[in-house]
Amino acid sequence: MTNRIQPGDPFPAFSLPDGAGQTHTLSDYAGRYVVLYAYPKDDTPGCTREACDFRDSARLREMGVQILGISQDDAASHQRFSEKFSLPFPLLTDDGEFLASIGAYGEKNSYGKVTQGVKRSTFIIDPQGKLLKSWLAVKVDGHAEAVADAIAADMETSA
Repeated sequence: MTNRIQPGDPFPAFSLPDGAGQTHTLSDYAGRYVVLYAYPKDDTPGCTREACDFRDSARLREMGVQILGISQDDAASHQRFSEKFSLPFPLLTDDGEFLASIGAYGEKNSYGKVTQGVKRSTFIIDPQGKLLKSWLAVKVDGHAEAVADAIAADMETSA
């Protein structure tokens, strides 16, 4: 499955719980840039590096960007992961339905083994709730900086 959302399209509304049981909706963040990153599994090496890179991005903080992680892990797993690595942003849980609707769930190939699951993906949603940019096959190293670059470029053209 490929992402059906194109830049400039309204991003699909969502209402999903985080690790603490609080529900988050896209409209909660109206007027702000939102980075929604989908990742396969809490507390695994690549997912931990990615979460910590977003956590440590001073540029994203300075720009006032809201970061949201999303995976199929349950609330308790998210809570442990968030506490272990002092993640200052919500980790949302989804049964796969919303993830599939945005192109972040489906068939993936890992070392020749084909499975179904969460595809490491990132979506930037602009302050008007539209997709600014997406990455559907994220390489973790340097990714948070690439996300910050894309938002900074949009801020410059929107100013």
